[in-house]
Amino acid sequence: MLLLTGATGLIGSSLLRRLTARGEPVRCLVRDPRRLGSERVRVQITIGDLTDPRALRQAMRGVQRVVHLASSHRDQPHATIEELAGVATWRLLRAAEHSGVGHFVFFSALGATPHHPSRLHRAKALAEQAVDEAALRTTTFAPSLVYAPADRRLARLERLAWLPAVPLAGRGGARTQPIWAEDVADCVLAALERPGEPGSHVRYELAGPDVLTQREVVEAALRAARRRRRLLPLPAPLLRPLLRGYETLTGPAALTTWDETELLAVTMRTPRGIADAVSLGVQPRSLKAVLGG
Repeated sequence: MLLLTGATGLIGSSLLRRLTARGEPVRCLVRDPRRLGSERVRVQITIGDLTDPRALRQAMRGVQRVVHLASSHRDQPHATIEELAGVATWRLLRAAEHSGVGHFVFFSALGATPHHPSRLHRAKALAEQAVDEAALRTTTFAPSLVYAPADRRLARLERLAWLPAVPLAGRGGARTQPIWAEDVADCVLAALERPGEPGSHVRYELAGPDVLTQREVVEAALRAARRRRRLLPLPAPLLRPLLRGYETLTGPAALTTWDETELLAVTMRTPRGIADAVSLGVQPRSLKAVLGG
């Protein structure tokens, strides 16, 4: 049995389709099973979330492998980014060790460090340290910007394109190596099939073939959506209080938050390029090949 968290997310939904198509027994830890769509009839379901230790213990029964994708780019009404991306990983890891799980797969973020300007990257860095020190076999993936057509980030850009100009966080010069969620899912599947020694730790940095600035990513997304808009760079000291005020007024319904916007203004590159993905038998596709435009 494989336990999958984050099954309704960008990578999780792609991975789940592959697992069920192969007939793999999968259990999904979810808050709302309806978000699994048609896949919900093909999997076991545990209702709960990462902040509930009891749900974690129940989810681990009979599990041999864990793929932990669940996280959050923004604070939730019931938990912060640090709780969901950091502390929850530690809880899940301890539950996996206690239950005798053989293989734990964790998703960090490229460039994550304990002193990173992004709250998500700081939380991921601390979680990654706990995974590295675990007694069981672990595989860590650190991807660059993960995307898919019509994903949440790109959908947000399409909404912003109704404005006369689309705002950019900072000068739009932060460089990333965008990688398609489908390619990431193929990498995970390949890693699950590889043999490994108990207690071993492997880390892969996943990146696409293009090195693009934030401005270039936004321009490519707008071209794919057939929208032509001027881009308006906004300095972080100006944008931060504006978005914080907007979040206060709108709450969970906010179209975007400062923490999410900041993620687009941080560099996420690896000197290894696509080498780690290729070592798993995956040749990542370019942003233009996936989105068109």
